[in-house]
Amino acid sequence: MLRILLTNDDGIDAPGIHALHESVRHALQMHRPHEDVEIIAVAPDRCRSECGHSIVTSHPLTIKSVRENWYSVDGTPVDCIRVAHYAMDFQPDIVFSGINAGANLGVNLMISGTFAAAREACLLGIPAMAASHYRRPDVPRTWDHTPIWLEQTIGEFLRAAAEPCDDHRAPPLWNVNLPAVSPDLAEIPERTECDVDRCPIDRTGRIEPGGRVRFELDFHGRPREPGRDVQHCFDGRITISKLGVHPSR
Repeated sequence: MLRILLTNDDGIDAPGIHALHESVRHALQMHRPHEDVEIIAVAPDRCRSECGHSIVTSHPLTIKSVRENWYSVDGTPVDCIRVAHYAMDFQPDIVFSGINAGANLGVNLMISGTFAAAREACLLGIPAMAASHYRRPDVPRTWDHTPIWLEQTIGEFLRAAAEPCDDHRAPPLWNVNLPAVSPDLAEIPERTECDVDRCPIDRTGRIEPGGRVRFELDFHGRPREPGRDVQHCFDGRITISKLGVHPSR
């Protein structure tokens, strides 16, 4: 039996994790229709966006059943991976994290809880894919299209995850971003495999009365490297970045 774990950083009730569940189920029907599959979701009990690879150490974690095979944890996405792997009677063969409500591109991966959950799974020897959806105010924030947009990519990831690994080959770790394109378009956005952008994000900061510090940034106007994930996603493509667990030199 194929055991699949779902998680996210937006919380167990976020629409993105339900869209991920439907996307994975659809891809399985299309690419592995005869395989026995068990899917569970273990996700934070509330939004933990931009928590990076942090964990909770100040108190024991609490896990609660919210519905059949869906569990909340009062911790971070990385905590959720560890709870499923070490504490529950469920050791996943594959982990999917997301779908994040907002892009995780370039240097955003350093703070992304969505990607951190996938990275933690890969550190434990589990193939993992993080999925995020870039959003813009002028494009409807719907989710029903994600099973169609992600079908081919999830199918390819399932095949990659099935390949044997050894001491010299780590499990696959993919970061996928859907573009802010209207789902009413007749065609699925073009897919592209690309490297992660290395440009920092420009910010302005000011200190307000009372010592409060505020930062502002133009996310869409951020610097970008040609041919890497930020440019491709902002240009309307589905980006697929195949990464390693440890930073390369």
